[in-house]
Amino acid sequence: MPQPGPREVEHEITVSAPATAVYRLIAEVQNWPRIFPPTIHVDHVEKSGRTERIRIWATANGEAKNWTSHRTLDPEQLRITFRQEVSAPPVASMGGTWVIEPLSGSTARVRLLHDYRAVDDDPQSLRWIDEAVDRNSRSELAALKTNVELAHAAEELTFSFEDTVHVAGSAKDVYDFVNEAHLWPERLPHVATVRLDEDTPGLQTLEMDTRAKDGSVHTTKSYRVTFPHQKIAYKQVTLPALMTLHTGYWTFAESGAGVAASSQHTVTLNTANITRILGADATVADAREYVRTALSTNSRATLNHAKDYAEAKV
Repeated sequence: MPQPGPREVEHEITVSAPATAVYRLIAEVQNWPRIFPPTIHVDHVEKSGRTERIRIWATANGEAKNWTSHRTLDPEQLRITFRQEVSAPPVASMGGTWVIEPLSGSTARVRLLHDYRAVDDDPQSLRWIDEAVDRNSRSELAALKTNVELAHAAEELTFSFEDTVHVAGSAKDVYDFVNEAHLWPERLPHVATVRLDEDTPGLQTLEMDTRAKDGSVHTTKSYRVTFPHQKIAYKQVTLPALMTLHTGYWTFAESGAGVAASSQHTVTLNTANITRILGADATVADAREYVRTALSTNSRATLNHAKDYAEAKV
């Protein structure tokens, strides 16, 4: 009996933006966690001319996965081809192409092509991949359309900031404190409960109940990617009412005097909820300050407790 060939599917969307602008957005992988809902974190492994290897951590059907892909960039033809180097089961192989076609000076058609096979060509696994590819492709294209078309408006609404604490200790001990989130209810006063899963080493699902100053408890869910003793990147997927995006990372940089432990946040405000949350007279600037203060307060509390923990180890 002949083996079935690879599945080939195509999704497309029309975007009200120049084709070259759309291409640039897809080519700049460091922005993917902000642009594509399934993407948790991306980094470069190798880069040479128009070819590159990238590592991607993303969700598929609610499960966190990671893989390495080869990409070839073609800015003249506005095409980007990609192929997973080692796919995550149940995917046996996965590749495809982004094709951006100018429709006019201000609109473009984006076509996303995929070809894939399931491990052992298992029909049930293939159905799972079909669903994941379809869901993620629709999500990615819709998010791409939204983010390109609202790029100018979002400049005011998207912002980043960072808090740093200097620790007279080792990067490993500070990293361990942040990495061991399952111990946070014992170590951090503002954390009530934590559910931490790490089925794949270095790829965590973190659900957490935190207490606000007014005594209320808020539940959040994040995916985290860990780089031992150096960095923990994350993407929050259940968001407070004032945010439509929250990504960030913890970094632990050793210096001669100890460790610079930092917490970086990137946020996009949800303007639809500013009045409801902060009152009729509240502005975007008020919302920025409110969100920054809330996130910085928790980050600095965590960093300071990590500092105490690491310095006690010395």
